[in-house]
Amino acid sequence: MIGIVIVTHGQLGSVLIDTAELIVGFRPEAMIAVSINITEDVDKLRGKVARAVKEVTRKHGALILTDMFGGTPSNISYSFLREGHVDVVSGVNLPIVIKAINSRENMDLGELAECLENFGKRSISMASGILRGNKRG
Repeated sequence: MIGIVIVTHGQLGSVLIDTAELIVGFRPEAMIAVSINITEDVDKLRGKVARAVKEVTRKHGALILTDMFGGTPSNISYSFLREGHVDVVSGVNLPIVIKAINSRENMDLGELAECLENFGKRSISMASGILRGNKRG
C-alpha cells in the first residue's frame, strides 16, 4: 500500500480525510494531513511534513497531495520528491482523495500519481454545460 500525506493551507487536508471517511465508510490507514500555517518557520514546517511522510511510508512509498501548485505546502513538499519513493501531486480535491484511497493498493507510486493527476482534471465539471447537453459529466 502507498502511504498518503495531504499537505494544505489550514485544515483543508484534515477535512478532506474526514469527509472521505464518511463516503468510503472507513478511516483510511496510512493517510495523514499536515496543516501549513505560512507564518511558521519553514524548517519547522518541513519537519512536520518529514515526520508525516515517515509515518505513512510503506513498502510501496508515499504520495504527497497538496492544495495548489506553487503555494507554500507544495513548495515544501517538493523537497521530498524521490523517484519511486515519494511523489507529489498538486490540486487535491475530494474526488482525488477518494480515488487515491480506492486505487493505491492496485498501482505503483508513479502510476497512482499519474492516474490522480488525470482523474483530477476530469473531476471538474460545469453543471450548466452538462445540463444543456454541451458537455459530458
